[in-house]
Amino acid sequence: MRLGGRSHKDSGGTEQWRHSVKVFKYPRYNETNKDGDLMLIKFLLPVHVNKEVKPLPLASRCPTPGKTCQISGWGSTTSPEVTFPEDLHCTKVTIVSEEECRRIYSDSITTNMVCAGEFRSRADSCQHVIVSWGPGICGDPKKPGVYVNLCKYTRWLQDTMRRN
Repeated sequence: MRLGGRSHKDSGGTEQWRHSVKVFKYPRYNETNKDGDLMLIKFLLPVHVNKEVKPLPLASRCPTPGKTCQISGWGSTTSPEVTFPEDLHCTKVTIVSEEECRRIYSDSITTNMVCAGEFRSRADSCQHVIVSWGPGICGDPKKPGVYVNLCKYTRWLQDTMRRN
């Protein structure tokens, strides 16, 4: 795993490389509807916390519709063709209500999922960060990305990290 770099060309300045020794897949993951689409990765060596590499706090409450969130990653910048950027990309998306998300995706949304997007732009996560799934063509302003609603998994995350 690579942590801390802002560009694929970074070489030793801010990045840290770690080998994984174990993965913890959420035990009730449903491959059919993607409910519970998350896992934890245990590193062989500890991470050195610094300005570039630091833990994010676990969600203490669930996101509310209209809240703006930041996403970042090296996901594709084009769709349906795939083009990966050299530099880390960041953008903002807005949480969509569960009702609106269910209207867009009919019966595909569970209470463990949260939708976010930008109806005025093509901002989307396109297969990076904790995105779970979305429409076939990424960045459709009418179809927000579907993310794992981490607030629903706080206990599992804490228990798994504590035990391991």
